[in-house]
Amino acid sequence: MQTLATILLVIVSISLIAVVLLQSGKSAGLSGAISGGAEQLVGKQKARGIDAVLSKATVVLAVLFFVLTVTVAYFL
Repeated sequence: MQTLATILLVIVSISLIAVVLLQSGKSAGLSGAISGGAEQLVGKQKARGIDAVLSKATVVLAVLFFVLTVTVAYFL
């Protein structure tokens, strides 16, 4: 069981890294870094298309990563 959980953890980790790297940046440069956070909180635009899919995949993979990490740590 520990070997299976470890293998799944490696697969989910690599997938999570790939999904995060595929996402487009929300802002560019220093001015975007300052105003980007407020715009994200106040803005009403939702991600569409591939950005929405990647965003949802990031959440799912992050939850799987957390659960598998706790599982592997439990079996050690």
